[in-house]
Amino acid sequence: MSSHRDYRQLLKQKQAEYADLYEQLGHSYNATGNLYGIFYISHTLSSMAFLSRIASTSASRLLPRAISLAPYARAASSNPPLAFPCIDKLVSRTQELDNGPEPSYDKVVTGYEVFEHNQPFLLDYGGVLPNFTIAYETWGTLNEKRDNAILIHTGLSASSHAKSHAKNTKAGWWEEFIGPGGPIDTSKFFVVCTNVIGGCYGSTGPSAVDPADNERYATRFPIITMFDMIRAQFLLLDSLAIDRLHASVGSSMGGMQSLAAASLYPDRVKRLITISACARSHPYSIALRHTQRQVLMSDPNWNKGFYYKSVPPHVGMKLAREIATISYRSGPEWEKRFGRKRAHEDQSPALCPDFLIETYLDHQGERFCLQYDPNSLLYISKAMDMFDMSRSATSALHEQRQRNQASFSSSSSSSSSSQPVLPPRHSALEMRAQAIVPKLTLTTLSASDPAIQDLVEGMRAITMPTLVLGVQSDILFPVWQQKEIAECLKEAGNQNVTYYELDAMYGHDTFLIDRVSVGGAVKGHLEL
Repeated sequence: MSSHRDYRQLLKQKQAEYADLYEQLGHSYNATGNLYGIFYISHTLSSMAFLSRIASTSASRLLPRAISLAPYARAASSNPPLAFPCIDKLVSRTQELDNGPEPSYDKVVTGYEVFEHNQPFLLDYGGVLPNFTIAYETWGTLNEKRDNAILIHTGLSASSHAKSHAKNTKAGWWEEFIGPGGPIDTSKFFVVCTNVIGGCYGSTGPSAVDPADNERYATRFPIITMFDMIRAQFLLLDSLAIDRLHASVGSSMGGMQSLAAASLYPDRVKRLITISACARSHPYSIALRHTQRQVLMSDPNWNKGFYYKSVPPHVGMKLAREIATISYRSGPEWEKRFGRKRAHEDQSPALCPDFLIETYLDHQGERFCLQYDPNSLLYISKAMDMFDMSRSATSALHEQRQRNQASFSSSSSSSSSSQPVLPPRHSALEMRAQAIVPKLTLTTLSASDPAIQDLVEGMRAITMPTLVLGVQSDILFPVWQQKEIAECLKEAGNQNVTYYELDAMYGHDTFLIDRVSVGGAVKGHLEL
């Protein structure tokens, strides 16, 4: 099949033929000798999906189509065609990525430490990692009793860099919440934050190399769960000789992890904080993440996950981030911040970003599309969808894990060094409630709903003091989901549950912004 360069001469000839037409249309003439000049004079670039198809299809297939479309540009028209600078920008980036080095996601964040686990690690759904690494960062000092450690769990795309330090002076994603005298006081506590397995900021994920063949895992990476992430994190804690945490703290997906940690290791977590999270994923958030994954996987450059040696699916990734951003903030905030203002009130409306809210979403997508591995987004968002603390769900997962362990053990060597890591003996997924606990009265949930009772049973192991925080304007994890956590914990027998509901306008991202309200609640719970 002929290459892109084989058509360069013919393309130049065609560009020369239509140079005068470019001039008439008011478009700058691009003499770089590429396919996109010819396509530009057609109306077919009105679709980003089609643009991505152009970027990933061979020149020999596209050239005849490009030439066949050219006569349409000669036809008389009542009005000139619109300009699409947003599409031009995507085209330009595709060309740059096609000619340049692939993004190096593990270099986006620097200054972290690396924990290496050099034994096979069994995952809940049967996959096995021959080994894995976890990127982590720490702040403060571990005391002599080694009991002042706080583990911070991250959101979907966050790195271990929650706070700046000497090895990385760039502000962290929770910069104002961590530090001496702060909500998470590093003069009192030893703080640890990790990049989860499945991620791309130093921990083993789809972009990591499979030691079996020295190629990137891509979509050969196994399906993971929140519980898998927690088991890996607690192996890190073992390596640091931290037997018991002062607190497990998390927001968003991190709030799911903090619940999972308290359930899996109730004897190793003294306090629990879960912010803007849920005890089980609900249809609305699942639908949002599904839509993001579908947009991303529809970018032909995704190539079923095997894009690491070619152009990454940056268009799909950008659009997925824009969809996600809509759920991170609130309508009231955007009404106040953007209203109906346009970027250029004195210009005619455009189909590219025009309103200020559109330019904001476009900017967020641009910032993110080459900063995070698309496959990591797929795997971790799916783990969020599958999260369910209900007894039926956790029991089924545990039984499946036991079957997978038996199968793995029978097909692997008998060497103890090759045995995958299993849950601890006292894991909540292996326990059944031993004591009879008094029944409390649910105030907003239906005591007769079997799904609620199932969730209550699944959370009985979580008896430590717990702070549950929700935000009224959050549309991704609405406050009724935090109420569900708090009331199910109380119904399960936890007598030390504190629930706060914030009237903030920043939506789901309030936990990143409101240092006074969120920080005050966190500090109060940690220092009781």
